[in-house]
Amino acid sequence: MLSDRLDHASLDYVESRDPGQGRLAPRARYRSDAMALDLDGAWRFRLADSLHDLTPDFEAPDHDDTGWETIPVPSNWQMQGVADTPRFGTPAYTNIVYPFPVDPPRVPDANPTGEYRREFTLPPEWPGTGRGVLRFEGVDSAFAVFLNGVRLGDGKGSRLPTEFDATEALRPGRNVLAVRVHQWSAGSYLEDQDMWWLSGIFRPVALLHRPQDGVDDLFVHTGYDHRTGEGTLRVEAGATGRITVPELGLDLAVGERATAPVEPWTAETPRLYDAELTTAGERVRLRIGFRTVTVSGGLLRVNGTPLLLRGVNRHEWDPDTGRTLSVGTMRRDIELMKRHNINAVRTSHYPPDGRFLDLCDELGLWVVDECDLETHGFHLNDWRGNPSADPAWREALLDRMRRMVERDKNHASVIMWSLGNESGTGDNLRAMADWSHERDPGRPVHYEGDWDSGYVDVYSRMYADHAETDRIGRGTEDPTTDPELDEHRRSLPFILCEYGHAMGNGPGGLTEYQRLFEQHPRLQGGFVWEWIDHGVRRRTARGEEFFAYGGDFGEVVHDGNFVADGLVFPDRTPSPGLIEFKKVVEPVTIDVDTAARTVSVRSALDFADTGHLRFHWRVEDEGVPAGQGELTVPAVAAGDSAVVGWPRELSGAVDAAGAGGERWLTVAARLAKDEPWAPAGHEVAWTQAALTSVLTAPAAPGPRSDAPAPRVDGARITLGDGVFDARTGRLVRLGALPVEGPRLDVWRAPTDNDLRGRRGSDAEKWRAAGLDRMEHRVLFVEPGDTTLTVTTRVAAAGSDAALSAVYRWSAAPSGGAAGAGALRLTLEVRPVGGWDVTLPRLGLRAAVPAALSAVSWFGAGPHEAYPDTRAAARVGRFASDVDGLQTPYLFPQENGSRTDVRWVRLAPAGGGTGLRLSAPAPFSFAARPWTSEELDAAAHPTELVRGDLVHLTLDAAIQGIGSASCGPGVLPEYRLFAAPTVLTIDWEAEEG
Repeated sequence: MLSDRLDHASLDYVESRDPGQGRLAPRARYRSDAMALDLDGAWRFRLADSLHDLTPDFEAPDHDDTGWETIPVPSNWQMQGVADTPRFGTPAYTNIVYPFPVDPPRVPDANPTGEYRREFTLPPEWPGTGRGVLRFEGVDSAFAVFLNGVRLGDGKGSRLPTEFDATEALRPGRNVLAVRVHQWSAGSYLEDQDMWWLSGIFRPVALLHRPQDGVDDLFVHTGYDHRTGEGTLRVEAGATGRITVPELGLDLAVGERATAPVEPWTAETPRLYDAELTTAGERVRLRIGFRTVTVSGGLLRVNGTPLLLRGVNRHEWDPDTGRTLSVGTMRRDIELMKRHNINAVRTSHYPPDGRFLDLCDELGLWVVDECDLETHGFHLNDWRGNPSADPAWREALLDRMRRMVERDKNHASVIMWSLGNESGTGDNLRAMADWSHERDPGRPVHYEGDWDSGYVDVYSRMYADHAETDRIGRGTEDPTTDPELDEHRRSLPFILCEYGHAMGNGPGGLTEYQRLFEQHPRLQGGFVWEWIDHGVRRRTARGEEFFAYGGDFGEVVHDGNFVADGLVFPDRTPSPGLIEFKKVVEPVTIDVDTAARTVSVRSALDFADTGHLRFHWRVEDEGVPAGQGELTVPAVAAGDSAVVGWPRELSGAVDAAGAGGERWLTVAARLAKDEPWAPAGHEVAWTQAALTSVLTAPAAPGPRSDAPAPRVDGARITLGDGVFDARTGRLVRLGALPVEGPRLDVWRAPTDNDLRGRRGSDAEKWRAAGLDRMEHRVLFVEPGDTTLTVTTRVAAAGSDAALSAVYRWSAAPSGGAAGAGALRLTLEVRPVGGWDVTLPRLGLRAAVPAALSAVSWFGAGPHEAYPDTRAAARVGRFASDVDGLQTPYLFPQENGSRTDVRWVRLAPAGGGTGLRLSAPAPFSFAARPWTSEELDAAAHPTELVRGDLVHLTLDAAIQGIGSASCGPGVLPEYRLFAAPTVLTIDWEAEEG
């Protein structure tokens, strides 16, 4: 029961729409010589079940907290011990639905509340004049602060800073800081942001000295005139002082405007100038970038140049610490982005830790800074009571906008303010935009949720499909209801604030989006959803690590693995999707003309030339190096191109007699020197050109009169080195190698994109058609003069739609292209009856002993690739073990297919008899320790159990991937329909 000593009225702030009491006005974040006391570290902690379980007088300096536990600050309390035995509750994930009844501003009685206490000693040198300010960078969700028993105030806005004046409560020597943090509050209705619900003091805390005659706030106004090359500087500050920029020879008074020749700041050339603001009481260090952002001529421009955003949405996430990130982790994120040709970040759906923006300034990223606002759950109730349209919430929304803009206004990297995400429409959003335009006219305002776009500066959408995006680029999109607003919207640049939903295997269709961006000037790129899988690192009872997702903590309401939709895995390992994205958005396009023996280089950079790159060539014969060297390319200006002839060494390598097989030329652009985000030699862009013909269609099987004949011996049929089951016609042994013979297969473990879709789930249609339970009926097993022909009918129970599959086996004649012991299989497939669904794949499945764990191949690689995710696959010779061929998606699904394969070899790791598969035309293969059915049944990778076989899939065709988990499905050209198909594979047992 709530203690009589606990004042009920003192908790009213929890359900108040008011953003907080006792707070100081928001201001910029900056580095100063004023004294500061870091209050991070171990705090005493008690987790109360609800507001009825709070500790009376917990804020009293003499309260006995020795029986309490400890918790690190900053941290989320649900992440403590989460890998094994959670100490303070568990994470919960929802995408849209609120995990509590929608009854704003009220929240449930079951409201876990963290009670924090920390003692600190005020240093003897702490100044006796000025003010003491307590600064909290982020607390989720509502909190009240007490210093030495004195209540300083309360606040909401979890991912925004809050400051309190602590001057009167501070004491020399020992001080006791007490903070009460509530998991749920009225503010929770504004923070429905498609992520784990986590609580606590999760960003740093500090006591700051604010000196007399110091800097209360400052606003650095810069501009750049691209016609004159001059920058302008004016600094507003609430104090008298001077600003010096030694490198520019500037020394000016606060409020004074100066002009000087400068190097501008861009994401490609992040030039910063060190400056200092000095007042009578304080010195503030600044890093200034000169740039001008405008929307003019229907385009978003920086320094007069239109941008093409190659962006990602970024949630703050760490699999062990939740939303508490180290500076090292933030830097690693940006380095990975830059290394994968990403140039922009949307801070979905809240302002990031301010230190992240420092790094964006330093390393170079365009940033769309998004307000801590999302009310998506009201959508499920037809937006009834939505705070965006309710005047009672107006101040709360404006407060969040002010705090973001005031904190981040001095960052050169921030080029747009975003009002928030998926919060419907309403006058409160307009008020936020109006305030931002007035306070900071130098930055455009973004918001996706109001397609009329009456109060924003860009037209933004999420997950518009390729056809609609093309119409928008052409200016022929459907009109909105208000003709005046529609005309305004058509004059705006277009940005896909979310596209390419990177959930599981995928996303597909990125190449086609990029073509549209480059074709239509109005389409200024977008932001893939999203950067990282929000998996929580956990361990099974056997100690096996895995990454948990929604529902793994027993949540009553959750959205499963929809939280795992990133381009990097939770441990920040790049996924195949990120590698694909890097290739699709590479900022330099290289083309090879083998007839003219030239290389053309086109720069897609917006500002920098290519002087920071060196170009290299490499010639390979069937993946074996045959020559390499450097290609001299002049520095190509942004947007320009150059054509250079082949150097003598390259022509010589191409003309030299090869070792046979295919010959390929690869030309790559690499960093010429170390950059802050990658070492010299890092590859930025590449292309390949075939120097010999590449087989693209299978040769028709012709008569092979000198080939050996099949021999029937009771239950066995022998053909060359192959032994077949006489009853089923299936291969059971090849030489000394046991084989579970190949048979037609059309099933794959559905991907996340297969399982979801705007027009229904492909996987549901496949299951309804029985593609996951096809039955095989052997009609004929016919030994001939030189062939073994097996005729089958493959169909699902309850369906008369079938596939006729005819297997024609022959043994290689002596001296043939394949080894003397090779078998050639030609599979002929023909659909029978009515087929009204696509196929997941069309090919063969087989199995060999698990000892064949070493895999090498010549074809496209080294990573997985599918018809609409193959831009990053290059032709070469690659090697891996079977484990390395698997992509460890958090939710097991189809993965690991290598495409355009000419041959693949599986062998024991230590040598011995292996299996070589080759073909007259490229095919796709995957090798797994488990079957597609086992992949399909597993919810986590730890549920997959290795057996004594390696399972092979050999495909003539595969359906594409798409991004239907939250975007468009597979484009028509990548959909696979049943049609007559021929697949030819040569099988040979090889000694290692």
